[in-house]
Amino acid sequence: MNLTELVILLIVAGICGSIARGLAGNTRGGCLVSIALGFIGALLGSKIASMLGLPEIFSISFGGRDYPIVWSIIGASIFVAILGLLTGRSRS
Repeated sequence: MNLTELVILLIVAGICGSIARGLAGNTRGGCLVSIALGFIGALLGSKIASMLGLPEIFSISFGGRDYPIVWSIIGASIFVAILGLLTGRSRS
């Protein structure tokens, strides 16, 4: 993976994380939080999909590896929702 692919991957992860934050109702944090949520969501969403036997719906290939867009958004949304329940913070 070269530098250009890494930058594109970070941008895609940030977009997926910010979409997931919007879906789950969390607006706190910035760009780095969105990128981290995108990667956590990709791991969590892919794991859930493989456990349920679901196929990859839409993925993008970077440096020979696939990044699951839909499962990243779903996994990050679940992660943000669980964090919201555990912290008990109200949405504003």
